[in-house]
Amino acid sequence: MKIAVLGAGLVGSAMAVDLAKDDTFQIWVGDRDSAASQRLQKKAAVRTQTADLSDTAAVRKLIQPCDLVINAMPGFLGFQTLKTIIEAGKNVVDIAFFPEDPFQLDALAKEKGVTAIVDCGVAPGMSHVLSAYAASQMDEVEEVLIYVGGLPVERQWPYQYKAVFSPIDVIEEYTRPARLKEHGQIVVKPALSEREYLNFPGIGTLEAFNSDGLRTLLETIPAHTMKEKTLRYPGHCELMEVFRETGFFDQTELNINGVAIRPIDLTAKLLFDKWKLNPGEEDITVMKIQATGKKDGKRLQISYDLYDRYDRATGVHSMARTTGYTATVVARMLLEGKFDQKGVSAPEAIGQKPACVHYLLEGLKERGVVYRETSAV
Repeated sequence: MKIAVLGAGLVGSAMAVDLAKDDTFQIWVGDRDSAASQRLQKKAAVRTQTADLSDTAAVRKLIQPCDLVINAMPGFLGFQTLKTIIEAGKNVVDIAFFPEDPFQLDALAKEKGVTAIVDCGVAPGMSHVLSAYAASQMDEVEEVLIYVGGLPVERQWPYQYKAVFSPIDVIEEYTRPARLKEHGQIVVKPALSEREYLNFPGIGTLEAFNSDGLRTLLETIPAHTMKEKTLRYPGHCELMEVFRETGFFDQTELNINGVAIRPIDLTAKLLFDKWKLNPGEEDITVMKIQATGKKDGKRLQISYDLYDRYDRATGVHSMARTTGYTATVVARMLLEGKFDQKGVSAPEAIGQKPACVHYLLEGLKERGVVYRETSAV
């Protein structure tokens, strides 16, 4: 089996290394950064190709010999790339987290006989799988709450934050209006709004704010109340709010001394090195999913908790592990025929199949990513 991984960043490289451990797979990795490709080749037996994957022709060329594709492109290129993959008739697992509606490509995927699973990371991704799985065990779903964040172990002033992926994708969490559900109705609230503070064992107090991570869950789970909130160390949210209100995240070009530039591009450029989580710097991923409803007339609450740390043995960051390994286990699921639903599927489709959920949880557990389930009546 030949698998193409589009993107050789920290998450893309972690996925390629994980897949390359299976001798039945041939892994092809594409990225425009030749240095990233060279670093990857030192870690695993993979084929790399330096290419500008914003060019659809380059994408088509790279994936042509492959049986399955994992799309790890930045969000602003994600939808275009997914469309190209589907047009080529390739099954795909997608973690690009683009803002467009993925179901616009559902008819095309069915026409091409393609299985495409989108939003297949940690959140969105496992957050959706486990929310749907919990909901499937209830007669009525009253509330689904998701709290999730990736954080550096070491807090450093002034940002108290670092990331394993592009700052411009992180900034999306601070600018894109958050779609939530209240009293059975979809409502829209500003990103960074409705801050609250929660305590997590081993971490301490984190602040949570509204973010637009529910995505397809708004349509697929009939909960009366549903919210996703991003977790950060206290103080980060207020700083990002100041940045946003000052205009640092604006996408309208400004003319400065005869040069046209979008403030968000300059901000992302300045923040890249500041927010870059370098090899050896440790991070954590924390997530709490809480679904409340009724079963046989009685109240039922099902919770899933994740606390994951940087793996010192492999040097793989937690966010790369929790995001990337979700995608690689799902890729194996597709290649083994355990999930073969044609068209575009959200992760909730996996959550509605208990055998697939167990396969995914066991695969992640084998890689050291453990979700703890508790239930109460």
